[in-house]
Amino acid sequence: MANVEIYTSPSCGYCHAAKRLLTQKGVGFVETDVSRDAAQKQVMMRRANGHRTVPQIFIDGNHVGGYDDLNALDRAGKLDPMLAG
Repeated sequence: MANVEIYTSPSCGYCHAAKRLLTQKGVGFVETDVSRDAAQKQVMMRRANGHRTVPQIFIDGNHVGGYDDLNALDRAGKLDPMLAG
């Protein structure tokens, strides 16, 4: 199984949608709340090539993007192979 990381904030609907999609697929993930941690938000932005919005999702260390990107991978049939590791 792939290592999945997701940077979130509690009030973000897209964050909840991304976590729901991953959970439905039976995938565990490490969640980092950046809403109150400026240092973690800087780490996220550096890893995500300057992207400031949440969620920012990484699979096996590779930046996937946000929820729309995750969902597009799923619709294209590319997400499951990535998650399988």
